[in-house]
Parts: sequence; structure tokens; C-alpha cells
Amino acid sequence: MLAVFEKLALAAGRRIMEIRNGGVTAELKSDSSPVTEADRAAEAIILDGLRHSFPDIPCVAEEECADGCTPGDLGDAFFLVDPLDGTKEFVGGNTDFTVNIALIRNGAPELGVVFAPATGRMFSGGPGRAEETSVGPDFTVLSQHVIAMRCENDPPLIVASRSHRTAETNTYIARFEGAEIVSVGSSLKFCLLASGKADLYPRFGRTMEWDTAAGDAVLRAAGGMTFTLDGNPLAYGKRDQREDVDFANPWFIACCEGAAATASMRRNVFTK
Repeated sequence: MLAVFEKLALAAGRRIMEIRNGGVTAELKSDSSPVTEADRAAEAIILDGLRHSFPDIPCVAEEECADGCTPGDLGDAFFLVDPLDGTKEFVGGNTDFTVNIALIRNGAPELGVVFAPATGRMFSGGPGRAEETSVGPDFTVLSQHVIAMRCENDPPLIVASRSHRTAETNTYIARFEGAEIVSVGSSLKFCLLASGKADLYPRFGRTMEWDTAAGDAVLRAAGGMTFTLDGNPLAYGKRDQREDVDFANPWFIACCEGAAATASMRRNVFTK
């Protein structure tokens, strides 16, 4: 299944870059978020492939959901797809946009692929193993190596959203004296943690499950975890929520699975 994810992510990424090279025009959806031809074309490629290969597994995809098309009973396993995460980055000419495909099983992200077509980096994760792949300009695989999260850095390197930084995020970051901050777009924030290049990703702002599932799967495969603010693992398949729409995430913190290995990190990660 992970190999199918990778193949579809590469195909979707190729189409995204073709559209980008021809010029990008964005529209606004009902929630005021941007959408482009690339979002829709990439999603069609991914969903066609998933439904052909795994016809019995439901798909939850961002653009289909925006059009009011969601499956009924999700069962024990379903796919979450964000065909172009970081559309604002894409429209703005930046490179921090990704293709995201994940398998959710029993509420947890079990498999995931994150592909950044503009930079040729792909991250894949499944139970007990995460990998980073270098992809050439012709979308062929050049090299691949295992990645793992680090858990001993104090002060931490904290990764924050480039386009969605909030006052609450800044207040949280201020707890960590001497911390270095790096701003990155899209699900690449999870991948920085998974590859041992950052330590903490606090998100005090709006996200949907398709924004986080693939990166979260890679992170968990690399030894990390995404927690809600009460210290529980972030769950997926959330519907009929009292205070929010289907598939909306609460605020969360991504870090080492042990919620940090050093005393100062343990004091600060979940203290309100």
C-alpha cells in the first residue's frame, strides 16, 4: 500500500508542477481558503488510483469534502488525502507545498506519504520505519534513507507555521528559553521533526485532518507523536463534533513520543 501511495504522490506532484509552470490562478472556497486547478487535478489522480487499488476502503479528500462529498460509514480504516497542502505557498511562488496521502486505522495514522514536488523530497512512514527519498527532475527515485526523530535537544529547535502563526503559538514558544525557531509551510513541519532536524511543532490554530494525517504518520513512524493539549494522541475520523465541523483538529503539539527527554522540555510541553 505504501508503494501505491508513493507512486500516486509522484504522479500528482508531476501534474502539480506542470500546472505551476503554466501559471497559477486561485479561487476562494466557501471557507475563504484558496483552491487551484492543481488541487483538483492532483486529487483526481490520487483518488482514481486509490479507488482502483483499494475499492473497499473509503476516501476522505479535501476538495471532495469542500464540494459536500464525504463517505458514510468510515469503518475501521479509511484514506485521508490532501492533494496540495500549502496552497497559499503554491500560489505565492514558494516551494513549501506537498502532496499528502495517509491510511487511518482505528483512529490513528498508520501509513503516510508526504511529497514536496518543487524540491524533490518525499517522506514515507509505516509501523516502525520512516524514510526520506530524493526524487529527480524526471520524478524518478534517486536515493532513499531511513530517518528517525531526535529526543535529546535542549533548548529545542521549534518549527512554526509560515502562513498561520498565531499569538497563542508565540506565547507557547516563549516558554523555551534559548529555543531556535524555523518557519516552514505545509506538512513539511512534521517531516522536519521526523528527520531529526527539529524537535517541537506547536499548532495553536486551525487545521483539518487531511492537513496533518500523512505528516503525522511519518512522524509516528520515526519515533514521534502528535498530542492534543491534554497529552492524548491526536485522533482521526472525528465527526459530529459538538464545537466544530467534521474532520477538524483541535490544537496540538508534535514532539518526541516521550513528550521530550529532558527535564525542561517535560515541564514546558503540556503545562498550561
